[in-house]
Amino acid sequence: MPVGEDWLVVIDAQAIFASPSASPWGSPLWETVGPRVVELAAAHDPARIVLTRFVADPSLGGSWGPYYENWPFALVSDADPLYAVVPELAAYCRQVVTAGTFGKWNADLRAIVGDQPRITLAGVATDCCVIATALPAADAGATVTVVADACAGSTAENHAQAIAAMALFGPQITIV
Repeated sequence: MPVGEDWLVVIDAQAIFASPSASPWGSPLWETVGPRVVELAAAHDPARIVLTRFVADPSLGGSWGPYYENWPFALVSDADPLYAVVPELAAYCRQVVTAGTFGKWNADLRAIVGDQPRITLAGVATDCCVIATALPAADAGATVTVVADACAGSTAENHAQAIAAMALFGPQITIV
């Protein structure tokens, strides 16, 4: 896996997504995937690592209103322990992008990594926030590598489907 000039973007490695006992959004795959994400971070230049965080933002309006009617447990403050980065990655929190949307390819992330960078993605959930970040990043001209075994889906089947969907976007998105 190339690491030299690539940015490692760890998507939403937070308590809310890391444990099915902590939240209904917790991935049953994180227990296996989490150590792989830590290995990636340890092998990367710490100055070129960005962690993203999802924090509910009901002020977004539109389809987010009904979404939070289905998931009211998520309507807690940014400081709530549910939104904390998992402890094993806390040491890599030099650069953090917080957003209320699934996709993290936004102005805050681009301000750190540039408009058309080489990014390596890992994190959770493959079938939500990872794919929602990978596709618009590639569409904007970023070169995206997704480390499949360092991503956790909501289920093994949904993870596989998301990886397969992202693989359709080669060579802009490469699955390793």
